[in-house]
This record gives sequence, structure tokens and C-alpha cells, in this order.
Amino acid sequence: MKFRLLLPILLLTACSSASAASHSSSNSSSASEAPKALSANQVAAPSRVDYPGFVDLSQEAGEYRKQRLVAIETFMKMAEDPQTMILDARSESAYRRKHIKGAININFSDFSVEGLKQAIPDKNKRILIYCNNNIEGDTANFPTKSVSLALNIPTFINLYGYGYKNVYELSSLLQADDARLKFEGTDVK
Repeated sequence: MKFRLLLPILLLTACSSASAASHSSSNSSSASEAPKALSANQVAAPSRVDYPGFVDLSQEAGEYRKQRLVAIETFMKMAEDPQTMILDARSESAYRRKHIKGAININFSDFSVEGLKQAIPDKNKRILIYCNNNIEGDTANFPTKSVSLALNIPTFINLYGYGYKNVYELSSLLQADDARLKFEGTDVK
């Protein structure tokens, strides 16, 4: 009977020790180093995912974002500045079909330290962002997402988190045929 009670404690202790050893050895290795394959009896190191950190970053970026929302008139005026970039973070295929004229495409899934550094070397560059949820009446090219999951939100948070603070987000909802919008792409007639 005592053995049955001790076994879970021994297993827990063994797992905790292995996890601590694995954790301390993983802390000494480079953050960019690829994780090593595990043998069958090793305990996996924790993933490189920090949900509480993401929540904190989201709250911080959310407060900052409130002052960075701009209406279409301001957005288009800012876009005239040659030192300003319009960023379309949708998929490459959606971008190719139709995007705001002059926008560059960096697929949100490709955001990384190196990828952003290569595409936007100057972290002080003014970046304008928009997404599907800013454009109505062309669901083939701009399908509406759930409001709380609109691509502008994670795009802004990620740019902010990677150190790009000079970001402005289009706050207007516009009809696809709005004369203030100029589009380019394979689906533009």
C-alpha cells in the first residue's frame, strides 16, 4: 500500500528533476538554437510560447494603439509622404489580387525579427496598416473577419512588440468603390 502512494511521488520528483535539468540546460543555449530531438525517456523542455507575456504586450500595445487610429483622410494624406509605407499583412495571394495602391506585402505569418528587419530596416519608419475589415462590398478580395479577430489587431501588436512604434491603423470602414481608395492587383479593372 505504501509503495502505491510513493510511486506517484517518486515519478513526480523524477519528472521535476529532469524538467529542471532540461530547463537549466536549455537556458544556457542560444535562443535561436534549434531544440534537440528527445529520446523516449526525456522530458520535453517548455515551448517558446509566453501567453502571459503576450497578454501583457497586448494590453500595452492596446493603450498605445488608441492614439494611432486614423480616419481615411489622414491615412491617405500620410500615404503621400515618400518616407511612409503602407503595409498589407494579408496572404500573398490576397495581396496580389487586390491591395491599396503602393502597399507592400509582408504576410503576417512571416513576421519575425529577421524578416521584419530585412523588409523594414528602419524601426522609426512610419507604417500604415489596413485589413479586410476596413473594406466592405468586395468579399471576394476582402472577406470580413470576426471584428475582434481582424488582422489589424495582431499586426499592430506584433509590429509594436518587434519595436516598430511609428504605426498608424486605418480606423474607417469604406466601401470598395470609395473614390478615395486606389487599388492595384490582378483583380483591378
